[in-house]
Amino acid sequence: MHKDIDTLIVTPEDMGRIDRAAALDLSSYGLMERAGQAVAAAALRRFPGALRFAVLCGPGNNGGDGYVAARALQEAGASVTVHALGATAALKGDAATAFARFPGAVAPLTAYAPQAGDVVVDALFGAGLSRDVPQAVAEIIEAVCRKAVLPVLAVDLPSGVDGRTGQVRGAAFEATATVTFMCRKPGHLLLPGRSLSGDLDVFDIGIPARLFAGHADHMRVNTPAIWRLDLPVQGRATHKYGRGHLAVFSGPAAATGAARLSAEAGLRAGAGLVTLLSPREALCVNAAHLTAAMLKPVDGDDDLSGLLGDARLQAFVLGPGFGDGERARGHVRLLAEGGRRLVLDADGISAFRDDPAALFSLFSGGSPRLVLTPHDGEFARLFPDLAGDGTLSKIDRARQAAARSNAILILKGADTVIAAPDGRVLVNENAPPWLATAGSGDVLAGIVGAHLAQGMPAFEAAASAVWRHGEAGRIAGEGLTAEDLPGAIPPWPE
Repeated sequence: MHKDIDTLIVTPEDMGRIDRAAALDLSSYGLMERAGQAVAAAALRRFPGALRFAVLCGPGNNGGDGYVAARALQEAGASVTVHALGATAALKGDAATAFARFPGAVAPLTAYAPQAGDVVVDALFGAGLSRDVPQAVAEIIEAVCRKAVLPVLAVDLPSGVDGRTGQVRGAAFEATATVTFMCRKPGHLLLPGRSLSGDLDVFDIGIPARLFAGHADHMRVNTPAIWRLDLPVQGRATHKYGRGHLAVFSGPAAATGAARLSAEAGLRAGAGLVTLLSPREALCVNAAHLTAAMLKPVDGDDDLSGLLGDARLQAFVLGPGFGDGERARGHVRLLAEGGRRLVLDADGISAFRDDPAALFSLFSGGSPRLVLTPHDGEFARLFPDLAGDGTLSKIDRARQAAARSNAILILKGADTVIAAPDGRVLVNENAPPWLATAGSGDVLAGIVGAHLAQGMPAFEAAASAVWRHGEAGRIAGEGLTAEDLPGAIPPWPE
């Protein structure tokens, strides 16, 4: 796979344009032949004990890939049965050519009867599906996945998964593995499509990388290659202030733990100093639990204004366990007016639920200084219209929200999306499921804050924090609690 497109995510619409552009220079049937051969190779490699391959072919090019795969499987000596959705006489173009070159019999889809030992090759619909699957397909999915429980190898994307949103259109195969071509589609990475795709093989069928630069959008999988050049530089002369000073706001005495998690994560993620800004009534509680982090009393805007006289204090985290919406709004206003960089999480986000525009106006000018870290519920408090629009994918929602707020959006979940106001989007994929635990988001906020304090651009600070957070979850292992995460934050990747 070409390094420039290895992490690229391409919408089905853009992939269609790329395919059409490639056909001007290359044989489109040659591309289909390579795709189908890749599917057959994956089927033989993954399922050597299959008694029969049941290849289910749709009426378009995805079905054409299926006919090529069926022919290759038959030539390899495998037992193959092929079933078609719709009239094969209606096939056009390359799909018709692929069908004509398959030497065996083709039965109607409705005639397929799952048998023990079958492996289903799902070539019914690819990533371009944008409507509910027909009833006949839904019945086959039910028979294969719910009754016979057969392994499925999906071609491009499991049939029934919308390639743009990852949502299920009526019903969808749950694949053991999926073979796609050139690059991933949003449906491979956004839930529930991610879980329905199984193991993903991305196969290079020879489309020139230059075509992706001309047609693909600014979406990629979140990997260190994207932000490595923006990592903090540390030399022999580096001192603690050179590594950045992060401040984290604490909640009241009965709700201090979340902020301490953020502060500990900030230290572990590389901030040279971390100060916990605590209400006076919570000072004793916080002091009893802090060692490396410093502690400052902050009860209101006057206290915060005094601290902002220190120009070295540039990055803040506000929200974890904070509780007081009115005080949160006042602090955010002072930080914005002072040109500071802010991670706004949890209660900090909810403080602006009645007037999101007030928050956005505070950070409306210049390069992004605000990082928002909502889960779906918090996102709906700031962007109710986007949250309620069922036509938008998670990527669409995050991208539009980032543009509206002039903020970096970390829309959290098992398929976390990071979006910038300029349209750049990353989708994270390294987080294990056991990272979904109370306090995990507080740790993430602290890592983002540490990266901002060290001078990273906001988008790269957020993206690298999400990645390190995922790696920390993997290192800490199943059964982790949030307290385990700061100590598991990995060093910067080599």
